[in-house]
Order: sequence, then C-alpha cells, then structure tokens
Amino acid sequence: MAKLYFNYAAMNAGKSTILLQSSYNYRERGMHTLLLKPAVDDREAKWDHIASRIGLEAQADCFEPDQDLEAHIKSAHDAQPLDCVLVDEAQFLTEAQVWQLSRVSDHHGIPVMCYGLRTDFQGALFPGSKALLAIADDLRELRTLCWCGKKAIMTLRIDASGKPVIEGEQVEIGGNDRYMSLCRKHWVAKTINGG
Repeated sequence: MAKLYFNYAAMNAGKSTILLQSSYNYRERGMHTLLLKPAVDDREAKWDHIASRIGLEAQADCFEPDQDLEAHIKSAHDAQPLDCVLVDEAQFLTEAQVWQLSRVSDHHGIPVMCYGLRTDFQGALFPGSKALLAIADDLRELRTLCWCGKKAIMTLRIDASGKPVIEGEQVEIGGNDRYMSLCRKHWVAKTINGG
C-alpha cells in the first residue's frame, strides 16, 4: 500500500543524501523513480539536480508553487510507470501540492517520500511542512547534532560575520554560509537572549 512520507530534520542532517540513496536503491532493483525539487532552490550550478553536501547528485524535475504535482506525476507515470516519487526541500511545497501528493499515493498507488525542514530560522513551520505534519501517513525525524552534542532541532540563520539573524523573509536560500543547526537551548540563547 502506497503512503505519503515526511522525513524532516534541521539543516545538515543528510536529507538529500538519504533521498538520493533511496532513489539509487529503487533503480538498482530495476525500478523507476521521479525526483522533484522546488525551482526556488537554485543553490546548485546544475539547477535541475538534487545534490548532497557529500557529492552525490541526480537529475530532478523542478516545480513551481502553482504547479499541479499530481498531474505532473501522472504524466510521468503514463510515459514510464513509476515505483516511487521523491521530493527534496519539501518545506517549499504549498498546502495544495501536499494534498496533490497525497492523492498520488492514495489514488495512483505510488509511494511519495518527502524530505525537508520542519521549521524556519524563527522556529515557525513552513507551509509545506505544516501540511505534511498534518496529513502524511508516516513521519520520520532525521537527526543531526548541535555543536554541544545534543540533537539539533532548530535552524539558525546567520549573516556574513556569523551573527544571528532574527528577522527577515521566511525563505532565503543558502547553505552552511547562511544557516547552522542547533539544539533548542542554544538556538534560544542565540535568537532570544542575543548570545
């Protein structure tokens, strides 16, 4: 039975690496996957690729916020039957797109595995994450560490000099140069207590 999965974590937990490994596992067994990523994530030189920090990468279909993902996946499935759909940076999905992905698993029988952040740099849920936490069949937390060794569950935005940024737009694309993962205690110390 196909399910909608949400694999979530703070930055640097290996979400993209695990997504790429999952796709590789399907393909190694002769199965077909479709990789999706939001067009807003333009960090990579190859904008139409999902890349991990450890050097793995694979081609992906980029989607826009107004795109009907159920229709896109159905079209791809009609061209070549799909065994799994994998979505990177799932926090950037719209609520409507999350419901579209649920229909892919419920009505088309294709598992959908989403990978993304749970919360933004201010500790607020992203729209896609909020919807996935509400309706996904299976929630899986991936773990990474704070500098203190505790589990990191928060993401801190930093400026060019490494100082915390506590205001701004929810979406600002970046990597290690803009974000760091912290436990809640150290995130609070940096964002609320100013240290």
